[in-house]
Amino acid sequence: MSKILIISGSPRQSSVSIRIANFLAKELEKDPLLEIERIDLRQDFLPPIQKVWSAKDQASDAGKILFSKLERADGILLVSPEYNGSYSSSMKNLLDHFPRPLYENKVFGIATGSTGAMGGMRAAQQLISLVVALFGILSPRLLVTPHMDKKFNAESELIDESFSKNTAVFLKEFLWLLRKIDSGKE
Repeated sequence: MSKILIISGSPRQSSVSIRIANFLAKELEKDPLLEIERIDLRQDFLPPIQKVWSAKDQASDAGKILFSKLERADGILLVSPEYNGSYSSSMKNLLDHFPRPLYENKVFGIATGSTGAMGGMRAAQQLISLVVALFGILSPRLLVTPHMDKKFNAESELIDESFSKNTAVFLKEFLWLLRKIDSGKE
């Protein structure tokens, strides 16, 4: 069974990008061969980093739970809104708390969104650089979601059927890579 961690990168209680994360989780939960865990930065918020927790026992109580989720994950989906041309600083803060070996050789998928026409493209470009710096394995298919407030409703349901192919292809490519990497492990 593959374990996928979805990190919803917006700390805002009125987050719109959480709709994308929730939708992806619901789609992935349909596969009985997947175990889905979540980190939602609206609840799993960490204070500004003071040091990297290089081992689980060095982490705060909340950090130990997050450390375990990252440790167990075979694949990680980063879901972020675009804030001022970049991804969420809360996501960067979260990821910086933990050592690079927790991310190495894990499959990453990037999903971004904005209420504007660009769909978080600049955030996605910067997340690509972050995944490379973490020594993760990036799925080349991105999910860039323009007008995300018109694609997903408040119940995280896809309401723009023309976007369904985008989400399906994004998940298909991410899972294909995850399974190829998992099958190559000894």
